Amino acid sequence: MITISLCMIVKNEEQSLHRCLHSVREVADEIVIIDTGSTDKTKEIASSFTEFIYDLPWKDHFAEARNFAFSKATKDYLLWLDADDEFEEADRQKFKALKENLDPSVDSVMMPYHLAFDADHNVTTSLKRNRLVRRAAGFRWEGPVHEVLIVSGNVIQSDIAVTHKKDKAYTDRNLRIYQKRESENESFSPRDLYYFANELKDHGLHEKAVKYYERFLATKQGWREDCFAACLKMGDCYGNLTNRQMQLRSWFRTLLYGKPRAEMICRVGNFFYEDNKLELAIYWFQKATSLGEPSDYAGVVDHAAWTWMPHLHLCLCYDRMGQKQKAELHNEIAYVYNPTHPSILHNKAYFANLRREEKAL
Repeated sequence: MITISLCMIVKNEEQSLHRCLHSVREVADEIVIIDTGSTDKTKEIASSFTEFIYDLPWKDHFAEARNFAFSKATKDYLLWLDADDEFEEADRQKFKALKENLDPSVDSVMMPYHLAFDADHNVTTSLKRNRLVRRAAGFRWEGPVHEVLIVSGNVIQSDIAVTHKKDKAYTDRNLRIYQKRESENESFSPRDLYYFANELKDHGLHEKAVKYYERFLATKQGWREDCFAACLKMGDCYGNLTNRQMQLRSWFRTLLYGKPRAEMICRVGNFFYEDNKLELAIYWFQKATSLGEPSDYAGVVDHAAWTWMPHLHLCLCYDRMGQKQKAELHNEIAYVYNPTHPSILHNKAYFANLRREEKAL
C-alpha cells in the first residue's frame, strides 16, 4: 500500500484547520504544515496533528511555498489541500480504498473540487485538480499567485471529491500581487495574463480585464479550458460595459475551443430573453437541455446550466408567450433537479393557482 504526505501552506486558519486535518487523518501517513506568519492559534491546532511544522517568511509567491512544503515530505505520494478544504465521509472512505489499491506507477490522481453548493448541499460549481502526485516524479508548482502544479505521465481520474468550505471573505490580495508585478514590468506567462484578467473582472475593472483576456488569448498558448472561460468571462465584462454586440461575439468565441457548452448557451438564451426575442431564447435554452452531462471537462462547471436552469428559463419564455402547459412542464422538470429553489416553488404555486381559477370559471 502506498504512503501519503499531506502538504499544506497556512496562515491564520484557526477557524478551519482542525476540520480539514481531522477529515484527512485516516488517509495521510504524514502531515507537513508550512506556516507563513500566523498570529492566531493555527500552529497550536496543527501541532495536535503533526510535529512537522515549518515557518516560511511570506514573499507573495504561492508556488515557492507549496514547493517548500513538497520538499519536506518523505512519503510515496503528495496530497495538497488548503485549510478550508476537506474530505466528506463518503469521499474519505473512497480515498482509503484508493490508497489500498493504487498502482504505484500512477504519477497523478485527478479529483473533483466542489466549490459551491445550493441549500440542499447539491454541487453547483466544480472543477478537477491534480490532487495526489507521486513524490519521485518531482513535479513542481509554478506561479506566484493562482499557482499550478505541472504534471505529466500516467494521470488517472478519480471520483473522490475535495469539498471547499470557504470561511474567509475574499480580499484583494491576489490583485495586489499582480498589480505589483505589473508596476515592476515583470513578464507575465499566459496563465498569469488569464488570472490577472480574472482578478480585474472580479473587482469590477472590466475594461482592463478585457484587455488582459485579449492578451491571454493572443498568446495561443493557454489551456483550452482557460481559453473557453476567458471568452465567457470577457462576454460578461462587455455586458457590464453595456456593449452587447461584443458581449455576444465574445461568448460565441468559445466555439473556437470546442463544442458548445451549457454555460455559454444559457448566457446566449438569456441575452435574447432580455430582448424579448422569445423564439430565439427558446431555441438556445432547448439546446442547453440536450447536452447531457459535462463529464469530460476539467475546467469550472456550472452545474445549474447543465440541469435545471435552462428548463426554468423555458418555463418563463413559454409563460410569456401564453403557452402555459409547456411552461409548467419545464418548471416540473426543473423541480426534479432542484426541488427547493424559490423561483421553481413560486412557479409551482403560480400554476396551481391558475388551475384553480380555471376550475372556478
